Amino acid sequence: MLLQGPFSNESLIDKQFTGEGRDVSPPLQWTEAPAGVKSFVMIADDPDAPSRRKPAAQPWVHWVIYNIPANQIQLPEGIERRPLTSQVPGARQGTNSWPGDNVGYLGPMPPPGSGPHRYFFKLYALDCALDIEPAKATKATVSSAMKGHVLAEAELVGTYERK
Repeated sequence: MLLQGPFSNESLIDKQFTGEGRDVSPPLQWTEAPAGVKSFVMIADDPDAPSRRKPAAQPWVHWVIYNIPANQIQLPEGIERRPLTSQVPGARQGTNSWPGDNVGYLGPMPPPGSGPHRYFFKLYALDCALDIEPAKATKATVSSAMKGHVLAEAELVGTYERK
């Protein structure tokens, strides 16, 4: 699969998709999905939090959206931050790493002076839909439920730094 967005791989994420901007999810699209896909999962995280020199044990999760229908080939910009979204019927959004108001996409907002961070947008094609309630859908629970069901993966990495 090939995953594309409003930034090229390893390049700067536009401020509008960050906590310093409009903090809306970026538009993403993909091609070359394998035969037999029943759903897609998108997970976005930052392995460099709180800094590249001293990363935490687990990446900071910015977005978990799953059960994206098999006929979907894109995620539109600015998906509403609710467990069920009208912009992608059938999809569910799980929780991110923020302590509150943590459903849906929250963009890059690294600590000032921590250097550039990398943001990994990972798309998975699955041979099934996942039976997980959105309130319990963390990166860990979704990743565990996907085991043995991944047909293909794609990745797009963006960068962002707060001075």
